[in-house]
Amino acid sequence: MGKITYITGGVRSGKSEFAEKLVLKTTTDTKKNLYLATAIIFDEEMKERIKIHQERRDDKWITIEKAKNITEEIKNYKDKNYNLLLDCLTDLITNYIILDKNIDWEKSSKLQLKKLEDNIFQEILEFTNFIKESKINLFIVSNEVGMGIVPSYPMGRYFRDLSGKVNQYVASIADEIYLVVSGISLRLK
Repeated sequence: MGKITYITGGVRSGKSEFAEKLVLKTTTDTKKNLYLATAIIFDEEMKERIKIHQERRDDKWITIEKAKNITEEIKNYKDKNYNLLLDCLTDLITNYIILDKNIDWEKSSKLQLKKLEDNIFQEILEFTNFIKESKINLFIVSNEVGMGIVPSYPMGRYFRDLSGKVNQYVASIADEIYLVVSGISLRLK
């Protein structure tokens, strides 16, 4: 049965680097490390952020890049002894939001938003259930978005609210939880 460790914090808080170090502490000769990167390069800033993450990793990591439908990508590893670092859950949520071109964020109906939310939760439930039934230890990195300003536009508020709900769900099923602030970690659970 896979263990779930949840790492959260603000943007640029040091949570990804903390998560990578946490994973490496549990690495053995028989346990390999997978890095599931969900970010999409859509501008030079994101390209640079991804480059920094890639440079920190070495041959101890197998990197999988997947923007959506992440469970399908890791099914081949189910019965193997792996650590899996998902970086990052809020990027995964963003991918669903920005890749769904059918939503007019200024005039979207509650039904449209509920359908998108259901699709995202379905993926998260499928993914976490898969992990629980596997030998994989999962480390999930996610941005804590509830401590910032309220976005002034509908898509931003939807993202913030949905991210909060997804983060609460993951925290409720996690075996361990860490909050990272200014590069310092605090174990919450």
